[in-house]
Amino acid sequence: MANKRIDMLNIKQLLRLYTQGVSKLQISKQLGISRNTAKKYISLFNEHQLTYEELIELSDEDLDDLFETPPTAIRDKDSIKKQLESLFPYISIELKRVGVTRYLLWEEYIEKYPLGYQYSRFCHHYREWCKKVNPSMHIEHKAGDKLFVDYTGKKLHIIDKETGEQQEVEIFVSILGASGMTFVEATRTQGKEDFLGSLTKALHYYGGVPAAIVTDNLRTAVKKSHKYEPVITDSLLDFASHYSTTILPTRTYHPKDKALVENAVRIVYTRIFAPLRKDHFFSLEALNKAIENLLEGYNEAPMKRKKYSRADVFREVERHALSPLPAMMYQLKHSVRATVHKTSHVYLSKDQHYYSVPFSYIGKKVNIIFSKNTVEIYYDQRRIAFHNRILAKYQYTTVKEHMPSSYQFMTEWNPSRFISWGRSVGEYCEQYIIKILEKKQHPEQSYKTCPGNPFIIKKDWQHKT
Repeated sequence: MANKRIDMLNIKQLLRLYTQGVSKLQISKQLGISRNTAKKYISLFNEHQLTYEELIELSDEDLDDLFETPPTAIRDKDSIKKQLESLFPYISIELKRVGVTRYLLWEEYIEKYPLGYQYSRFCHHYREWCKKVNPSMHIEHKAGDKLFVDYTGKKLHIIDKETGEQQEVEIFVSILGASGMTFVEATRTQGKEDFLGSLTKALHYYGGVPAAIVTDNLRTAVKKSHKYEPVITDSLLDFASHYSTTILPTRTYHPKDKALVENAVRIVYTRIFAPLRKDHFFSLEALNKAIENLLEGYNEAPMKRKKYSRADVFREVERHALSPLPAMMYQLKHSVRATVHKTSHVYLSKDQHYYSVPFSYIGKKVNIIFSKNTVEIYYDQRRIAFHNRILAKYQYTTVKEHMPSSYQFMTEWNPSRFISWGRSVGEYCEQYIIKILEKKQHPEQSYKTCPGNPFIIKKDWQHKT
């Protein structure tokens, strides 16, 4: 029977034979179907402009939807395609939101435009549009998911005011996966202090914390590279703990792991390096100020072939998906080993200062971890003491509870305590003498009941009489 509906297996067989050059007559004979039925499915196949390889990857449900679409004769293909393409910038932004999928957006599209494309063609046209807009961007990053960081291979320069010598500076680059919002800073080195300082500034520039930070295999980030279990440096782990995020080092020899930031680096060369090539800077602060001005224009500029900027997507989609920043900005911490002295103190050689620990740890090896404002002391990964950092040489910072009971008792016997005690006793005795005089008693008759010195009482009596 003409135009008889056939199952999906026969459809695939029909189209395989057709793509191999078999005639419609031969196909109808081999499959036992009418020529008109074969013509119908071949016509739909050509209309949807799919290759055979793309078609066999579709599920039976998608194939069923594909071949149930109305014929092109009753709808204007060009207008429907233009209608769909006008939605692609919106679709691109929505796909960055957590939980949003292409199928969900297709459902919204087909509800609004009932004569629109079915799901398979919808995805096909969207993929083609993505290739035209940005051929290298094949991963759809979710908002607030990842921050990619790296250093540029090329360097900028500042001029030493005294010698006139040019000094190379490193350029740190970070980019959020979903919005492409970029942060750039010049630093003197790629060392621990500069790297963690730039990371901290980047998070505060964005005003939030992503779920993960993807780093290259820098020495300041990775102790030991490994395909599955790289070893992160202690300082970077401490940074991640402070900001409640995760560190994900890229795999060695896998440039696609950091393709987004690599592309950002190339754009930084064009948008920042090139405009600054003729300028001279005599301080790192002046260079970073110039970078900041160019960076703002770069983030606010509409992206090529798109109607929105990186900053637009960041403000609309990604800013709210970032976790809030902690109350205090991260401070770089240093670590040293020390032995607890018999005085129940450890010596921090950098400050030449002593800090107390509980006396039960006397003779033990401990780790002293100190930042700009605090000193923490650890034994077997457990914190046993915490102090505010004091920059006073050869002085002691002591917590009373850290000392043995005998020491605590002895520390109470000091000049101020004796003076205070003497004053209280003198006042008591004086009041006692006044009471005796009021009763007209001789002080020597009752001095034994006075807690003060009887000599002092007698002397005071003689003085008063």
